[in-house]
Amino acid sequence: MITRLISCALVIAFGLATPLRAEEKTKPVRMGCGVMTFDTVPGWGLGPEGKSVIGPCHGGVVVDKAGDIYTSSHAGVFVFSPDGKVVREFLGDKYSDIHDLKIREEAGGEFIYAARNNNAEGIEFNAQTGEIVLRLPFPESSGLKLTKFNPTAITVAPNGDIFLADGYASDHIFKFDKAGKYLMHFGTKGNGLKEFNTAHGMTLDTRYDPPRLLICDRNHEPKGRLLHYDLDGRFLQEVVTGLGMPTSAAVQGDYVSVPDLHGRLVILDKSNTIMAVLGFNPDPAKRANYNVPQDQWIEGVFSGTHGSSWDRDGNLYVQDWNVSGRIMKLLRVK
Repeated sequence: MITRLISCALVIAFGLATPLRAEEKTKPVRMGCGVMTFDTVPGWGLGPEGKSVIGPCHGGVVVDKAGDIYTSSHAGVFVFSPDGKVVREFLGDKYSDIHDLKIREEAGGEFIYAARNNNAEGIEFNAQTGEIVLRLPFPESSGLKLTKFNPTAITVAPNGDIFLADGYASDHIFKFDKAGKYLMHFGTKGNGLKEFNTAHGMTLDTRYDPPRLLICDRNHEPKGRLLHYDLDGRFLQEVVTGLGMPTSAAVQGDYVSVPDLHGRLVILDKSNTIMAVLGFNPDPAKRANYNVPQDQWIEGVFSGTHGSSWDRDGNLYVQDWNVSGRIMKLLRVK
């Protein structure tokens, strides 16, 4: 165990500290350690000429039951096959600027729930057809008088209740029933234990029974923490602190992947112990930096890690917040 921990520490601290030579940029890079070891898939998701197809991105990633990967950009939602080819698109004003995605199987198929920060709404749409079946604007019935509404995260309870985090404005989290009726809200802006300073990301934490909300409090001091709330909006606990700028969370089994805008992805186990740190960027000038063009990307090094999702084989798909549009596949090493 001690040997494994030392090995992991060396990989995290030194494994990606040296920039790759030109001839190495098309070779897979191994990262992580132990059960959370991954190889990058160079060129995954790029077009025939090796250019990004999604364009500027500030969004999320989900995977459907068939294994197709959905990622959002300013232009809309692109759907990739596991080998990185675009199989369908939902583009235009109805799907633009989706900041966070979740996917859920329901009667009638699989549906994507999305938080649109610039458009001040949450939406639900059919994952196959793109038909929008529900809109969640600011709930006037809450009685709140907000000057701004910028939802950054969305998730869904087992009974269909929907949670929408106003992470770029009030830091309230709004709860709706499955038909979109406003039920309640909780949380407020601040740096107190039960306050949020940018409730940026949120997911249903199914590592526990009953499930609970896992909330990424991105700018809270000390910077970067995860919180648990129950599904009635009651504070449970501060889960972990010091994660930099955690942007979102994705759960598979006993593990959760947490992108950090500072250019790394942290994987925690059920005890919320760090199992691996992936893609750490050793260059401070390129951490949390949106303006890293494609010709400056380094294989296996992230710059503004924003969204992630697992597939059924435990592979990870990661999106950077990036001017050129970066989506990456990390192949789990068995």
